[in-house]
Amino acid sequence: MTTLSKTNFPEVLRAARVMPILTVRDVSQAVRTAQALAAGGMTVMEITLRTAVAVSAIRAIRDEVPGVIIGAGTLLKRGDCARAEDAGAQFAVSPGLTDELAQDAIQSPLPFLPGVQTAAEVMRAAGYGFRELKFYPARSAGGVDVLVDFSSIFPQIGWGPPGKIGPDDVAGYLALPPGGGSYTHLTL
Repeated sequence: MTTLSKTNFPEVLRAARVMPILTVRDVSQAVRTAQALAAGGMTVMEITLRTAVAVSAIRAIRDEVPGVIIGAGTLLKRGDCARAEDAGAQFAVSPGLTDELAQDAIQSPLPFLPGVQTAAEVMRAAGYGFRELKFYPARSAGGVDVLVDFSSIFPQIGWGPPGKIGPDDVAGYLALPPGGGSYTHLTL
């Protein structure tokens, strides 16, 4: 099983190529879904912290689905990184980046994937030292066309573009030009 760290986070994301995002309402269903995804080769996934059972689902997946790397998503405020870590998450994801959340993430041992949408937000996140960014919401923010431009401007950044990405969109995102590298998220 891969031990995830801030150092190897970029390589793990790039090797995964596709990271499912799950919003769960039932822990046993979340475990079955994680098992099915892992059996299909998708071993890096995110559970959004938008439901009452999300923390329990993260713990259950960590206990029952060996080999899966599980992140906690939708972090919004100070303390959410600690909440994600306590749940057993191995990385953290946010739809945006505030100064408070950036400081929280820097102090956390968890790798952190903050959301950005504009060049100014990319520059701000990079200024904090984040090199893996969630381009969110990808489709409504310009999708592949914007990421092609961003990849040439910010070659050191790895891109994860969620936001109404479906099976028909995956090929375009996975074909993005080299540089920092990219992977895509599918919302399930």
